[in-house]
Amino acid sequence: MADVAAYAGVGMITVSRVLREPHRVSESLRRIVNDAIRELNYVPNLSARALASTRSGVIGALVPSLTQVVFADVLRGIYDGVDGTELQIQVGNTRYDPREEERLVGLFLRQKPSAMIVSGVNQTANARRMLETAGCPVVQIMDLSPDPIDRIIGFSHEDAGRRMTEHLIAQGYSRIAFLSGWMNSRSAGRRGGYQKALAAAGLHRPELVHSISDTTLPHLADRVSPATGRPMLEFATPALGRELFRRALAADPALDAVFCNNDILALGVLFECLQRGIRVPHDMGIAGFNDLEFMEAAEPGLSSVRTYRYRVGHSAVATIREVLSGKAPDQRIVDVGTEVMMRRSTDRRNAP
Repeated sequence: MADVAAYAGVGMITVSRVLREPHRVSESLRRIVNDAIRELNYVPNLSARALASTRSGVIGALVPSLTQVVFADVLRGIYDGVDGTELQIQVGNTRYDPREEERLVGLFLRQKPSAMIVSGVNQTANARRMLETAGCPVVQIMDLSPDPIDRIIGFSHEDAGRRMTEHLIAQGYSRIAFLSGWMNSRSAGRRGGYQKALAAAGLHRPELVHSISDTTLPHLADRVSPATGRPMLEFATPALGRELFRRALAADPALDAVFCNNDILALGVLFECLQRGIRVPHDMGIAGFNDLEFMEAAEPGLSSVRTYRYRVGHSAVATIREVLSGKAPDQRIVDVGTEVMMRRSTDRRNAP
């Protein structure tokens, strides 16, 4: 840094500000310093910085999947949140496995991160203890809890599941199945909301809940984790949606609606309905969860619960930046909410 300062003809504090807080330095001065950095091939040593400042300038972000669009949107919000700052992102994929999450929590904390972002609230007891004593801001995301580790930004999966099921009931559907991939804690929350809405309407039928967790699907043989012997938890395809829908129909041929735990499964249900000549929404209502872009583009348009993934990721970083700057927000629990997006797939009352 001293070499860069000398080459650029500025003080070391100016170089430090260009690297750490570029918004505090004029554009012309930033250009001079950045030209010197490029000319000298200077690369900041994060390990040395961590020793000097006790923190690495890295935010650790643990997500359960790198293949699902849901968490790609969350990560996009996280990365945009650090844009223009000295902070960097280190990503870990927990694969929906609490034991892998615990291992990564320990690994990341040994590197003295400036903050941690973790998905959900079902950390193991040991992972929670490590995060509670991490000595840095911790933000849980994509869920809600009255007792967060530090701060939490997300939404109630149970409330979202209940409201979508109430929408289906209001549209005149009465034999409603719930289809899910692997039943993780967030999926279980959506199922809980679905069950509460049906129970309140006197319509609850436990045989209409179908998931990978409680059934064996023949085409999953090559998708089993060698470590756990269980189906890979990131696995969700339209083919799985079709298979689960077939099983729901076999359990109740009078089935008239399905609430899918995610949009990809809902797309598979639509494909199966088209093949069987089942009219949507007249004979079958279809709803998903997350409201990915293809839900509106499908024909008919597919109803879904809209979740604000980008906002969650971006808000998590904004909260961390406020805490690190000494302006800790008072609100520890932030509910970004969800929205039921009704499209033709469940608009039974207005169907021609």
